[in-house]
Amino acid sequence: MTLTAYVGLGSNIEPEANLRAAIALLEAEPGLRVTAVSPVYRTPPWGPVPQDPYLNAVLALETEFAPEDLLTRLLAIETRRGRDRSPQAVRWGPRTLDLDLLLCGDAVIATERLTLPHPRLAERAFVLVPLCDLAPDLRHPVLGRRMRELLSAVGRDGVEPVPLRLQASAPL
Repeated sequence: MTLTAYVGLGSNIEPEANLRAAIALLEAEPGLRVTAVSPVYRTPPWGPVPQDPYLNAVLALETEFAPEDLLTRLLAIETRRGRDRSPQAVRWGPRTLDLDLLLCGDAVIATERLTLPHPRLAERAFVLVPLCDLAPDLRHPVLGRRMRELLSAVGRDGVEPVPLRLQASAPL
């Protein structure tokens, strides 16, 4: 069974290189296919740590993997790109790569390791803006509202388009 998943990408350490590498690494994973890539946006960092702005985008994937297995692959790619998720890492600090599993089909999951839909999806413009570029009428499986409705509620403040084009390398 194939599922459509949406993955948020973010980076503020060599962001262009890390976002491009993330797409290439995802495409190299057997059982995954990148089907769409949103435009890229510059966004302010979250949290109390002074740092550079982020570049953010969203990918649509077709996957044969269950959500937990897909998460394992996303975390492995983050680690390959230098992401530190250890307890010693600064929370909300600068990141080489952040891959957030936002939605996976209509799965609703709440475990210690994975929450789907992503628990802060409905409140983050830096995720909703690029997600709406790909799927504005997609419904949040818990809230029942379309992504464009969620975006309308939070607004687009601080989310600025950048002239960087990311794309899947294989023809879709």
